[in-house]
Amino acid sequence: MSDNDIKKSYEKSAGTMRGDNTTFGTKLTNEHSNDPVTHTDIHNRINVDYDKIRKSPSMEEVHKWQREHIKKDDQTKDGYPMNVIIDPAMREMYQVIHDAGMTNVFDRFSQQQPIQCKFCIEGLSCQLCANGPCRINDKVPRGTCGVDAHTMVARNFMYRHVTIGTSANIFHCHQAARTLKAAGEHPQSGLRLRDPEKLKKYAEMAGLDVRQPLEKLAVDFAQWVMDDIHSPYHIESKTVEAFAPTKRKELWRTLGLFPGGGYSEVAYAQTRCMTNFTSDPVEFLLNSVRLGVANEYQGLFLLDIIQEILMGTQEIAVKKQNMGLLKEGMINIVTNGHMPLLAHVAIDLASTEEWQQRAKAAGADGIQILGHVCEGQQLINYEGTHNQTAYGGQEGEWLSQEYLLATGVVDMFMFDYNCTVPTMPLYAKRFGTKLLGTHPVIRLQGTESLDFIPEKMKEQAEKALDMAIDSFKQRKAESRKTYIPPHTSDCMVGFSTESIRKALGGSFDPLIQQIANGNIRGIATIVGCTTARYGQGGSNIFRITKGLIEKNILVLSGGCTSSVMEYTGLTNPEAAEECGEGLKAVCRQLGIPPVLTYGACVDIGKMTQTAKELADALKIDTNLLPLVIGAPEYLEQKAVADACTAVALGWLVHVAPVPSITGSDVVVKTLTETTETLGLGKVVVELDAEKTIQIYVDHIEKKRKELGLN
Repeated sequence: MSDNDIKKSYEKSAGTMRGDNTTFGTKLTNEHSNDPVTHTDIHNRINVDYDKIRKSPSMEEVHKWQREHIKKDDQTKDGYPMNVIIDPAMREMYQVIHDAGMTNVFDRFSQQQPIQCKFCIEGLSCQLCANGPCRINDKVPRGTCGVDAHTMVARNFMYRHVTIGTSANIFHCHQAARTLKAAGEHPQSGLRLRDPEKLKKYAEMAGLDVRQPLEKLAVDFAQWVMDDIHSPYHIESKTVEAFAPTKRKELWRTLGLFPGGGYSEVAYAQTRCMTNFTSDPVEFLLNSVRLGVANEYQGLFLLDIIQEILMGTQEIAVKKQNMGLLKEGMINIVTNGHMPLLAHVAIDLASTEEWQQRAKAAGADGIQILGHVCEGQQLINYEGTHNQTAYGGQEGEWLSQEYLLATGVVDMFMFDYNCTVPTMPLYAKRFGTKLLGTHPVIRLQGTESLDFIPEKMKEQAEKALDMAIDSFKQRKAESRKTYIPPHTSDCMVGFSTESIRKALGGSFDPLIQQIANGNIRGIATIVGCTTARYGQGGSNIFRITKGLIEKNILVLSGGCTSSVMEYTGLTNPEAAEECGEGLKAVCRQLGIPPVLTYGACVDIGKMTQTAKELADALKIDTNLLPLVIGAPEYLEQKAVADACTAVALGWLVHVAPVPSITGSDVVVKTLTETTETLGLGKVVVELDAEKTIQIYVDHIEKKRKELGLN
């Protein structure tokens, strides 16, 4: 058979499967690809005009507009997306890109609406075997294999969301541990042990000998973490045993939810998802909670601890955020993702006089490294990074990255670990940015990449800085037109279990007293992502948070929600004036804002540690705390795994938009009711901001009553 015959055979077979004579693939052109090589005419075709857009006013006026805007309840399809974008820098840059006709996240959302699958939205579609894809409705209640709606929805929930999210967080922790080991074994790597006391504390909890040399202790602790991650699923996890609350561990053992090694747990769960294996929907949901335990203690919590050992514990400080931090005359490097392990070494190097002089020799005023999305939230919080001279600040949430490159002044965009969108090569080619992947887990078309080698991190950071300098030289040589939205926000950052306890004088007793006397009714964590959906785009997060602080509920933020809190002014101590009288008094007394940013989405692991210490101080189980977990604009799989962690710890967790579970009343009832009867938490799905606020308030008041605090 000739090559041409093979191609015809493929096209004919594909058409037969579809039921017509063609495929969508044959209709796609170079214009539909993200490979920059196929866009040779992009500079001539995409005409950018920075002068015709409507500019945003001063930040003071922006804050006034944001508050009036959410009162109007006009975040609907009409006027989208300008009526949901509340970041002033993004508002300007969206106009630039949209008017130029360039693909971007908000326009793509609108384009997808007519063709989005209603079966997928409810979890009622399956592509696991060759008899499919199958879809279920009231007239066709089973897939070809015989699977019913309840099993299909529950299996999709675990397979498509929880296993992927859990594996991502555990993989992240594994890479952090690998880096800690390199810091102990290879002093020439550029890595440092910035918080040795934290290393000793958690190594001792792990049962290791803390009297040995620090470098050897780092190696042993890192190996202990990695060995536990790699252990079999049927052997109880040592990390869970060492760090989880005692009463929770007893419950998890009783319910069969105490996990083994994280990688093996994911393999076990995915094996159960194969066609014609498990068909009990409740089994899938309880298995998801078990994965949530591994997600926390072999993922979020330990990766936070290890990164702080390497980069310095979070420190309360006032820093700046948003695109106005970019500088025309500087070499601007933006580092994006969730794993700032190479970035912090690059900041160390760029802060030296040697590298600043190299930048000046290239014609620049200097070199600065700014963080973006969750990586930026970590860099702005860690004292070992945000106090370095080359650190430039935090840029924004994931929705803004295409618009960020459109400024034309980003010389290098480094990315390492999720939340780097596939269209970045097109933006890099059009606006002259050098893209550099810094971990093999992520590859973009037509871009350079570095393999992640912790032992050679200094060498890799030097290569990245050299590439950024070359990119700046090209920008200056081409005299490209640029525009930097002038907006920045002052924000108080660096909150964590340790920094809050330190600010309170070494004990959580003052915070507990304020909760007990009712000045603080309870705590809500508003965490996770932002979405491009109608009614969201950051505006839903803002509306809910404003309503909570007015009800005297202290808010902790993490993830892209932290960017929303920052560009709306809620992480500024002046926002105390927007609180209810009790919370206002507390914030004024302590000089803090009503929203305490813990940083990244992965820093949810530190929030659970704060909750554990509060529960320990009160001598209660975690499920009795006046606490709500909220992800009002959740986006991807890690957020669902994190929700399962919250359920495992006994908390009410609010998720919006609605996950793909509504196709089964059994799944909905299990997650929203049954789990709570087992001593676990439960899931609430609500899209309306005002109703969401009331749900949070009612739950917190219920827990206060159970504790005798009313």
